[in-house]
Amino acid sequence: MRQRNHTFDFLCGLCIVRMVLLHTFQYTGFVAYPWWNTIMDWSFYLMCFFFFKAGYFNRSTSGPTLPYLWDRTKRLLVPYITCGLIGNVLFWFFMWLLEGEYSRNPIRFLWIHTYKVSDFYGNAAMWFLFSFFVMYVAVHFIEKIRWLHWLALSFPLVSYWLWTEDNPLWMNLNNVCMGIFFFYLGHWWRLLIAHLGRRWEFAISVALLAAFAVSNVLWHGMYYMHSNLFTGNPLTAVINTVLVVCGLSGLLLSVRLPRVPLIGYIGEHSMVYFVLHFPLLYLYRNIALYNHISVRGSWADAAIMLAIVFGFCTLIVPYFERVPLLSGRWPRKQASASKN
Repeated sequence: MRQRNHTFDFLCGLCIVRMVLLHTFQYTGFVAYPWWNTIMDWSFYLMCFFFFKAGYFNRSTSGPTLPYLWDRTKRLLVPYITCGLIGNVLFWFFMWLLEGEYSRNPIRFLWIHTYKVSDFYGNAAMWFLFSFFVMYVAVHFIEKIRWLHWLALSFPLVSYWLWTEDNPLWMNLNNVCMGIFFFYLGHWWRLLIAHLGRRWEFAISVALLAAFAVSNVLWHGMYYMHSNLFTGNPLTAVINTVLVVCGLSGLLLSVRLPRVPLIGYIGEHSMVYFVLHFPLLYLYRNIALYNHISVRGSWADAAIMLAIVFGFCTLIVPYFERVPLLSGRWPRKQASASKN
């Protein structure tokens, strides 16, 4: 049996932990604190790892188009809709519940939200699954034409241009170009390190991380995948992300990172934590609002919210993953029996 790659489980687990912390601190107001901004300055690249990982392990973007699109639809688009609708149900419930409790409703509904962005009210994190789905579809058609994938090298420029044009594409699709770029970056990185020995892989990765550390201090720039947002120096926002995703993955691969129990488990089952964490936080915050309690500035509430998210999601993993409509884990068709 093939050994599971613990490096990417660890990196995806870190991404999930950072994402849950970010959304928890947004509700509790701690994102405005300088110490959190420092954490963001040195972890902004983590969301790109999911696209990078997809390209690193890619084995299934070619083949007949209709079966491929149906498979991606079942595994990404269906969970996007079903889990997003769970958030919508919570949103409309609290729109009704809180309307009579407050003279000014703390929840804002904008019709532009229904087509401008791919978030769901009550489950804003679902944008990722839609962008991931469109990225896979785009890569499938790119692979239909030989050598066309090298155009992905220019996609950061396209993404930057879309940002300068105030991100005009609907459904958050402005970030898909950058997603395609990181997908192919993961693919190219795997091809490169496959020809390197562990010592060279380690040395190059350390050099890349050192370059990232220097560049991130001297020419700081960050790229936010969700909103296709460049801050600071746009050029080094891309360069720094490339340096760190390649360097960090290469370093951990070269040292044969063992399984890290908690973070590794979260990475292995990242879908569960990803699609459920936001509705849980949303539910907690709005129950508090209903009881005239504000969670802003409360470390106690932040700790409780984190305990609920990680505790509940960990307990529900085996049950959640048995429901394909939620998890995207549809049973694979068994190979037809050989003829006698």
